[in-house]
Amino acid sequence: MTRLTKNSKILKSIIKAIQDKKGENIISLDLRKIHEAVADFFIICQATSTTQVKAIADAVEHEVKLELGENPYRHEGQQAAQWILIDYVNVVVHVMQPEARKFYRLEEMWSDAPLTEYK
Repeated sequence: MTRLTKNSKILKSIIKAIQDKKGENIISLDLRKIHEAVADFFIICQATSTTQVKAIADAVEHEVKLELGENPYRHEGQQAAQWILIDYVNVVVHVMQPEARKFYRLEEMWSDAPLTEYK
């Protein structure tokens, strides 16, 4: 399995999990041509409550494990649930409450990366 194929499958699985839990403003950033990037892709979405942030993060981990047998390398932020980061090495998921997303402005930090929006 090539890295691109694996990344594509992980992306698809993550987006499905986010959509199933009604995540909002879902985007992916393609960071592959940015030398300073720590991953190939970022997926960013938002949720309106700590409960929904946790539910989306749990669904992402469950879906990727179920579909692809992959566990995250690490995850952070479960306690406060303002921003949960799930790291699959080449694909990093950011599940954020709107205030955290506005404050950290990840899309602006990586504005030179191609952006894809999902409904």
